[in-house]
Amino acid sequence: MEQFLSQNAIYVVMIIVLIVWAGIFSYMFSLDKRIKKVEKEMIGEKNEK
Repeated sequence: MEQFLSQNAIYVVMIIVLIVWAGIFSYMFSLDKRIKKVEKEMIGEKNEK
């Protein structure tokens, strides 16, 4: 296993970087959905007044 990691270190790093980027994008996507929901609620409250 150690030999595999030392020979393919760039691939291990690339996999880790891809996992981190996927996490960032999924967090940003969920944050965008929550912001849109709050904006719709605020527009609804503004129209009621």
